[in-house]
Amino acid sequence: MSGPNTDYDPVEVTPLKPEEVAAARDAALAAVAAAGDLEQLKQARLEHAGDRSALALANREIRALPPQARKEAGQRIGQARGAVNQAIAERQAVLEAEHEERMLVEETVDVTLPTDRTVPGARHPLTTGSELIADIFVAMGWAIAEGPVLEAEWLNFDALNLGPDHPARTMHDTFWTEPSDNGIVLRTHTSPVQARTMLGQEPPIYVACPGRVFRTDEYDATHSPVFHQVEGLAIDEGLTMAHLRGTLDHLVSTLFGEGIETRFRPSYFPFTEPSAEMDMVCFVCRGTGLAAPGGATGAGATCRTCRGEGWIELGGCGMVNPRVLTACGVDPERYTGFAFGFGIDRIMMFRHGVEDLRGFFEGDVRFTTAFGSEL
Repeated sequence: MSGPNTDYDPVEVTPLKPEEVAAARDAALAAVAAAGDLEQLKQARLEHAGDRSALALANREIRALPPQARKEAGQRIGQARGAVNQAIAERQAVLEAEHEERMLVEETVDVTLPTDRTVPGARHPLTTGSELIADIFVAMGWAIAEGPVLEAEWLNFDALNLGPDHPARTMHDTFWTEPSDNGIVLRTHTSPVQARTMLGQEPPIYVACPGRVFRTDEYDATHSPVFHQVEGLAIDEGLTMAHLRGTLDHLVSTLFGEGIETRFRPSYFPFTEPSAEMDMVCFVCRGTGLAAPGGATGAGATCRTCRGEGWIELGGCGMVNPRVLTACGVDPERYTGFAFGFGIDRIMMFRHGVEDLRGFFEGDVRFTTAFGSEL
């Protein structure tokens, strides 16, 4: 059995020799001193103080030494690495100071100088959307009517055949002003504008009423306590559901393009009789309920706009209830009328592919400028 190799002296590991350590240290200090900017200093740090640097590799060789030799070698390597790290820190402080001074000189902007540059702005999409809808009705010969957002309880409810026990009059849907018995509410729809028009104008009446409305809804991606509606009212002799259908078909085709089919579903509203919910064929999938082939969601996937149903609900409509006509001073034996109400926010979401209603209300200019100055 052979004995130990007494000819091998681990103290003579080449990277640990004093002259080798001193040479690596001096080379590192020279590279750090020669660095002219932060990028060059970074490169010098990686080469001379990184994990693959000569001093780092020498530090690993300490494990090859016997215990009695490790202390001296460790001190030698530690002092060399400490000197390099201190030089790097000092040089970095100098270079950062020079960089900041250079930036102050090169990037200084005199804000007092005159400029001819004007940042292009953008009108809010709900404003331009409301104006577009108003223009459609004006082109049909209708008038645009407006009213106060603080409204009398009688005009907001009673005149529209919503009796004292109707659930919409509770705090769950309506913002009541104080004191609670003053009969003033934040309007829950723009229908009071229609009531005001009937009370102050003799038929025939053709008015569209866009504006803000308020309800105690949760604030989320599809609901807001403040939103926008456009309601329409037509009062004349001989008006029927056919006139209502034709008016709404024209509105939908102007907003979403020709060839959009609509349908009525029976419904109930206190202020119209008969009443209907109006749907239109999805303008993206054209009623198939499927995403476009090759689209982002892949062929055969569900249409994101209509959620696969093929139809999109727009709002309610119907023939004006004779009780509403009587309450507003219109002879129901002579005149008939129709009314409808759509959400402007909802229409704009469909037109522009907006998935979160909150974008309209949170004031981020990046959201607004995406729509440009006009629709």
